Amino acid sequence: MPDVLPDERRYWDAIIAAAEAVTWRYGFQHIETPIIEATELFSRGVGEGSDFFVQKEMYTIKEDDGSSITLRPEFTAGFVRAYIQNSMKAWPRPVKLYTIGPSFRRERPQAGRLRQFSQINCEILGEDDPAADVEIMMLAMSLFRDLGFKGLTFQFNSTGCRVCRPGYLALLVAYLNDHYDKLAGIDKERLTKNPLRVLDSKATGMDELLAGAPHIADHLCDDCRDHFAGVRELLDALGQSYSINFRLVRGIDYYTKTVFEVWQEGIGAQAALCGGGRYDGLAEDIGGDSTPGVGVGIGVERVSLGMKEQGVAPPPATPLPVLIAHFGGATKTAAVQLADRLRDAGIGTRLAFARHGRSLKSQMREADNHHARYALIIGENELAEGLVAARLMMGDKEQTPVALAGVVDWLRERLAA
Repeated sequence: MPDVLPDERRYWDAIIAAAEAVTWRYGFQHIETPIIEATELFSRGVGEGSDFFVQKEMYTIKEDDGSSITLRPEFTAGFVRAYIQNSMKAWPRPVKLYTIGPSFRRERPQAGRLRQFSQINCEILGEDDPAADVEIMMLAMSLFRDLGFKGLTFQFNSTGCRVCRPGYLALLVAYLNDHYDKLAGIDKERLTKNPLRVLDSKATGMDELLAGAPHIADHLCDDCRDHFAGVRELLDALGQSYSINFRLVRGIDYYTKTVFEVWQEGIGAQAALCGGGRYDGLAEDIGGDSTPGVGVGIGVERVSLGMKEQGVAPPPATPLPVLIAHFGGATKTAAVQLADRLRDAGIGTRLAFARHGRSLKSQMREADNHHARYALIIGENELAEGLVAARLMMGDKEQTPVALAGVVDWLRERLAA
């Protein structure tokens, strides 16, 4: 759970600003959901076969009344809970929502994977059109393009639905049981709780073993097959390249039909910049009416890491244009008053602090270090005459006497030039 220091926060600000812009273009509304939810929401919605439960990754608190609450490990279940609880089914459909905030998982920290991480989450609720899947996918790709990423690809698959998946799982489990001795311990555990996740195994030797496994795309029901084809047709119509990856399944039980990731090579042990998919049965699982949905989660830390690897720099920090220097006593009081006036007028201003007195040279060095454009110097003589000495901190550092009463307008004219 790292601190986000100012240099890193510049990346965050660029990512969040780009996300705000792209979600507006796509017509999403901003909401906030609680960081803590009832544990039952995740056990029923996310599923006890998910990695959150298999690897005991959730931060859960037992309450005095016997209830249990959990720091959210992901956003989608909370979105759907909010949709049900706030009667959003009465809103014009589809309901398109996004939020930005932290989630928590007790994971083994590695590059791009942390125990507290921030996500941009976008969801379309109440729509089963394949075009909604494509809109979510292209929203994510648009964000990365806006940020300056190059060479990204979609990894794309269908995980079927509750009609066709059981038949496929029976074939997959039979195949994996035939090779049981070759499975790693975590994959043997997944085989009993969520066999699809074995397809995503990173264990040694699994690439070769899984090359012979049955593909779910060959065992889809008519509805899932048509949906899968519909998404592909629309991506093709947009000229958007993608790769069908039969091993892409995601780590949460609620996914149905479409799953996807945007991949960039080189992000630590992970290639995915983001991931998402469709979850048409989730609302029913947590006690609501049948409500189709599709969404994406985009990790801010992961995207920041990707920007650095691709050499994409955020906009430089904007320095405050003015520093006010003084010599204590009455000049300090006048400096504080002037700083207040300038800030109220919308002019960014840094006040030099000097409790026990400080040389002008030291204060000018501070102005240089913070890239101020002007230093306004208030000495006893200037104060007596109702002036400030305005020093341009570039070139020959020309110094001009300016009336205190008119310094706001004087600065505005020059800072606008």
